[in-house]
Amino acid sequence: MARGKIQIKRIENATNRQVTYSKRRNGLFKKANELTVLCDAKVSLLMVSSSGKFREFISPSTTTKQVYDEYQKLIGIDLWKSHYETMQENLKKLKETNKILKRQIRQRLGECLNDLRFADLLSLEKEMETAVEVVRLRKEKLIMNQIQTKTKKIRNAAVCNNRLYEFDMDDPHYGLVEDGVGYYDYAVIGYSANDPHNVFPLRLQPSHHHHPNLHHGGGGGSDRTTYTLL
Repeated sequence: MARGKIQIKRIENATNRQVTYSKRRNGLFKKANELTVLCDAKVSLLMVSSSGKFREFISPSTTTKQVYDEYQKLIGIDLWKSHYETMQENLKKLKETNKILKRQIRQRLGECLNDLRFADLLSLEKEMETAVEVVRLRKEKLIMNQIQTKTKKIRNAAVCNNRLYEFDMDDPHYGLVEDGVGYYDYAVIGYSANDPHNVFPLRLQPSHHHHPNLHHGGGGGSDRTTYTLL
């Protein structure tokens, strides 16, 4: 049975369109490879699908750049000339912009002012005043943040100090450690550095290990009693 003639028009169904594209693309690549092998031809195919996916076939004996260069040589045109001219024009504009910016920086440093008109000087003065005001506001904001941080630290220290005084210092389980006065069980008050509001008691056990070389002889060591944290 003879195949029906396919009408050449855009396939509306997206799925069918993608399937047809994949099949015919593979068919083209197959034919291009056959031309390369059978006829020793240099073939280059560039394909971009409707979804933006790029596919390329190039004969193993050449590269894409070599094909472009040979194309320019045979046709007698320069594919890169217009692009190069555009790049040169953009470079010229960037250099001019850079020159203007450098001159403006020098003017804000008090240089290159002789060629400015009175109106230009007024405009420059206004811009400088606006810039100074922005810097001043930023500085004031930083100072206020530092003041708030210091105030918060002082307030936390005061709260911790008040918590310490709330403890009954007459309680025999709490008190200050004396230097070298007997071997007694002591307890002190501690708090977390991360949370000064969290005050808790710590019991200390005096160490009974003596170091004669520290307490006697010519060492002149301290007589302070050391305590082990339980």
